Amino acid sequence: MNKIQCEYCGQAFSSVQAMTANRCYRHPMGPNKGPHKPYEGSEKSRYTCKYCGQQFPSIQSMTSNRCHRHPNGSNKGPHAPML
Repeated sequence: MNKIQCEYCGQAFSSVQAMTANRCYRHPMGPNKGPHKPYEGSEKSRYTCKYCGQQFPSIQSMTSNRCHRHPNGSNKGPHAPML
């Protein structure tokens, strides 16, 4: 069974229905201000930030760090996974 990961926090769920029924603690509007968002890319051994190119072993470790090339400004938002 493939796990479905949240693009914002990397948490894994068994279905999109289960995922979107919960609030995401790393939602862009603020902690728990919106639902999880399904990551639409494939499962990988390394994930690359679409803003700076840095690689991480998981979406969860990626999104827990601020990106120095974030579109909102240096360190003003988290890294985001490429598809």
